[in-house]
Amino acid sequence: MRIINLNIFYRVDCYMTVVSVSMPEELLERIDQFADDHGYTGRSEVLREASRNLMGEFEDKKLEGRELMGVVTVLFDYETTTVEEKMMHLRHEYEDIVASNFHSHVGGHHCMELFVLEGSLEEISAFVGKIRATKDTLTIDYSVSPVDDFSPLADLS
Repeated sequence: MRIINLNIFYRVDCYMTVVSVSMPEELLERIDQFADDHGYTGRSEVLREASRNLMGEFEDKKLEGRELMGVVTVLFDYETTTVEEKMMHLRHEYEDIVASNFHSHVGGHHCMELFVLEGSLEEISAFVGKIRATKDTLTIDYSVSPVDDFSPLADLS
């Protein structure tokens, strides 16, 4: 008979609430594989880090109060007409910050929607949040740059 001694420590500041999250099985499998491949203790650790990173993306104090330019790319299946409809509604809802919009067919069954935005961190964050909340998107990618960081090419030498 083997005796195992377990010391269990309970710290109030480390208490974590258990939450239930719905996601496609394929995504869950990818998260589990990612956790294994990168040495995470499990999917909860991956999701906690991803959540912190997602929330931190738009909490950059260096971008607050500045005029920004953003580029947002959305990929979706062309048969999912609800996504294209939602993109059209967002383009009109955020017409004050959407400087340009481009739609293209990519591969055999996909569409790409590209938005060029000009606005504040709060405005761009709200737009990207609504895109992310759109059901049936395949990928969403974006970048944000301060407009006041640009300088004339002559000043580069």
